[in-house]
Amino acid sequence: MVESRALKLWYINVVSFLLFSLLGVTGLINWLVLPRGYETGGGFLRSLRHLFREVHAWSALLFVIVVIVHLVLHRGYVRSNLKKYGLLK
Repeated sequence: MVESRALKLWYINVVSFLLFSLLGVTGLINWLVLPRGYETGGGFLRSLRHLFREVHAWSALLFVIVVIVHLVLHRGYVRSNLKKYGLLK
């Protein structure tokens, strides 16, 4: 049981790191590299920008879900610390 739980936590940590890295890379590429605006020029780079924006948005949604799962898996630790500091009765 403990090994299974630890393995789940390990997978969640790895997936959250990968999603966070993907968020950082796509955000930086959109911000610093790809052209902005909606004029007719740009062609391939503009469509690439839209692709990266979609990837960024979906990975953000998945990251939030993984963080929620992470918190659920650590609910015992979170509850004990909330009780310890008097924030939960």
